[in-house]
Amino acid sequence: MTGLRSTVVSVPTTDGTADAYFVAPDDDSTRPGVLLYMDAFGLRPQLESMADRLAGEGYAVLVPNVFYRRGAAPLVELPAFIGGDGRAGLFDQLKPLMADLTNEAVIRDAEAFVDWLSARPEVGDTIGATGYCMGARLALLTAAYHPDHVTAAAGFHGARLGSEAPDSPHLFVEAMTAELYLGHADGDPSMPPEQIERLDEALDAAGVRHTTEVYDGAQHGYTMADTDRYDASADARHWAALVDLFARNL
Repeated sequence: MTGLRSTVVSVPTTDGTADAYFVAPDDDSTRPGVLLYMDAFGLRPQLESMADRLAGEGYAVLVPNVFYRRGAAPLVELPAFIGGDGRAGLFDQLKPLMADLTNEAVIRDAEAFVDWLSARPEVGDTIGATGYCMGARLALLTAAYHPDHVTAAAGFHGARLGSEAPDSPHLFVEAMTAELYLGHADGDPSMPPEQIERLDEALDAAGVRHTTEVYDGAQHGYTMADTDRYDASADARHWAALVDLFARNL
């Protein structure tokens, strides 16, 4: 059985240097690359574990610290288990970091991350992207602005993907060629039914192949096993959908 090789890497960008976690099967084969975009709690063991699992499916996975403009991860001290009254305090610290991620910054970063992955000897010709919470927006923008490289993208419990804001991701999908999978959390206040409908309408109008599913009973953050929003059944469904999407397209 092939093992995994993982390391912390530095990815140069136009705005600095992003620290990142990179993992791939420990052999000499080339394979598709995957960008795994973090949730708001940042690059941490939970995301490294998710990257390892995806690498075990045969992918070379990069998990960048998208808050790198403020420093290397971890930028906020996290408890081993995130939940309860401490959640609000954490978000007070995280909001300024999240505010740095304008569309323009995300698009610049995406170019650097795609170029870095494409240049790796472990990576072949195709790249996929998946994102969680705020990372779903980053995955969609990466697919939208790199249609020649990104052939599949997914977003899970994404936030504000079809809002009325002028920078909402649904407004930028016209050039997208990737197949999308979107797994929304049931009753998620950051992605209400009207935003799901608005995003789907934009994808339909652009002719983007996509599957949209709402996970009944799942809360925002259902994939994150180190939080009190984790839902094992919804997480298993997410993994099945993601692996299937990538198997078809990468």
